[in-house]
Amino acid sequence: MTACSSDAQQVLDFTVSAEWAGKRLDVVVAHFAQDISRSRCQDLIKQNALTIDGATISEPKFRVKQDQQICLNLPQPIDAAPEAQKISLDILFEDDALIVINKPADMVVHPAAGNEDGTLVNALLYHCGDSLSGIGGVRRPGIVHRLDKDTTGVMVVAKTEQAHNHLAAQFADHGRTGPLEREYLALVWGEPRPAKGTIKTQIGRDPKNRIKQAVLKTGGRNAITHFQLDHTFGGHKWTVSRVKCRLETGRTHQIRVHMTHIGHPLLGDTNYGAGMESKMRNLPMPAQQALKALGRQALHATLLGFEHPISGEKLTFTAPLPDDMQELENTLQAEI
Repeated sequence: MTACSSDAQQVLDFTVSAEWAGKRLDVVVAHFAQDISRSRCQDLIKQNALTIDGATISEPKFRVKQDQQICLNLPQPIDAAPEAQKISLDILFEDDALIVINKPADMVVHPAAGNEDGTLVNALLYHCGDSLSGIGGVRRPGIVHRLDKDTTGVMVVAKTEQAHNHLAAQFADHGRTGPLEREYLALVWGEPRPAKGTIKTQIGRDPKNRIKQAVLKTGGRNAITHFQLDHTFGGHKWTVSRVKCRLETGRTHQIRVHMTHIGHPLLGDTNYGAGMESKMRNLPMPAQQALKALGRQALHATLLGFEHPISGEKLTFTAPLPDDMQELENTLQAEI
């Protein structure tokens, strides 16, 4: 395969070898143009961006023949609709394929109604600029997983379509057969017993509150969280535990819903924890003040491991507790 580019487009040329004769056109193109997803190849074919021996072919199911010359015209990626904004980022790692950041609290990942700007996407569009090679024809960062607005910690974002496809496949596998590893630290009310276990439920929209998720008997999606008690604070009047959680699935609010389901909601989680005010009044005053200052659920994505989409190297990144969670822990520890 050969590739050349101009100000307007990049052109990929390759010849069909014997092993690919009789295969679908979109399958062949996706193999040789490895930076592009099969669905994107299908779109380009339908948009008359491909020729075979000089003739335009617009049917992805077309069966190719040996020695045919395929030419694919790749338009330059268009700019994403969100505005690029100069927002400070805590960057843990970056190369041509991806960027790993330590997301702060109060940052939404994607622009949406009520959060049109100031998001991680806005920040990455500014920081990465032209190093974003285009995903699905749009110059944008490839989001393969998300953290809640008020959850802090490690996130990876793709900068190319090839990296996006590879990382998305790893997250879809959830580490069952591949190298993906995700670990969170949560501060929860009480002490889980047993100290180690697995929560398996179905999670979906709460039928009584559409902005919340809930454990459902039917109709939800399978959700699996592995947890382990890491440390316990307090004693007679109050008990708080630091718990490690490892995700085997990635449902919205999964850890928050699951820990509440087993009777140990997260500190500061007003959406999923009932009786937070009365629980908080049992804490020593310094801990009460630190929890009020936290103003969010006490949840931090502390570790993320995955296979680099280009080199194949296993990479692992960690992020220490943010200052507000660390201060809350310090006040709890001081009372033991």
